[in-house]
Amino acid sequence: MNDSQYNFIADELLLAIEEAIEDCGTDIDYEGISGMLTLTFKNGSKIIINKQAPLHEIWVATKFNGHHFLYQDEQWVDKRAGDELWQFLSNAVSTQADAKIELSQP
Repeated sequence: MNDSQYNFIADELLLAIEEAIEDCGTDIDYEGISGMLTLTFKNGSKIIINKQAPLHEIWVATKFNGHHFLYQDEQWVDKRAGDELWQFLSNAVSTQADAKIELSQP
């Protein structure tokens, strides 16, 4: 994947996550600025999702840990655990919002 392809795919992902958060039915604030999306929960905790363009990765920092995702076979996969990004985000958002939330790619 070249830089242009990465930027297109990563930007589309961040927009899709914003839409999924907006549609999830739970009050989660979000702000997207320059390749970084910050989710803020009622309890003050945050999840930060950002592009790592030089590495062609997406990094996700939760209140518990950080994960690096690579684009493989048309999905973002955690380099360490092998988790798919949307399932990982659903679990992380559910934990930090203290509510069952299923996020899915629109």
